[in-house]
Amino acid sequence: MASSYERELRAVLAGSPDGVRAVTRSCTELERARAMQVVQRPFLVVRAAGSGMDGSGDLLALRGDICFPIEVKTRADKKVYFSGQTETQLEAMKEIGEKCGLMPLYAHRLKGVRGDSWRIFRVETSTLTGRLATLSKRIPKLPLTRTGKPHLDWDQGLPLHQFLGVVCRNSEENGLSRIVTEALSINIEPETVIEVEPEPMPTWMQRFRV
Repeated sequence: MASSYERELRAVLAGSPDGVRAVTRSCTELERARAMQVVQRPFLVVRAAGSGMDGSGDLLALRGDICFPIEVKTRADKKVYFSGQTETQLEAMKEIGEKCGLMPLYAHRLKGVRGDSWRIFRVETSTLTGRLATLSKRIPKLPLTRTGKPHLDWDQGLPLHQFLGVVCRNSEENGLSRIVTEALSINIEPETVIEVEPEPMPTWMQRFRV
């Protein structure tokens, strides 16, 4: 049975306005606006069967241009370490990512925090191409412990509203927004300087001119 937090993320990725408002209730207006972009470019979100041991994760988010297997982790602690079954899940996600050219993600939901409580990480793979390869530069990979093992550290993840802003925004010309681009394209004509001829000096004043 899916957890309430898994259903929460599913509603957001599916572009539900109510779902987005629910997770951004205590966010700033700018953060909420970024998250709301998913309403215009939603994903088809499918819940994976089983425990994710096959590398499919808990959710599969699909859209015409991209696809993400997503493993959802909800904790009261900022750091989550993999061992046993969770480590097996991670290895399976990495393997399926390599085979299929996908970018598996982890969505870490921190309990009891205001603002954006979700953080996104990617599982590092070497077979990404096209848009996924471009997006991978914007999404942090799983950080490593001192012994070099991947883990979750909420503080190092990408906030969900920023993730949605990255994967749902429309293409921009030269990295500038449409408004800025239009503003820069306006030609401002130089100000015309009108020279005014000085009025002639009255005759009575000319008598006193030195």
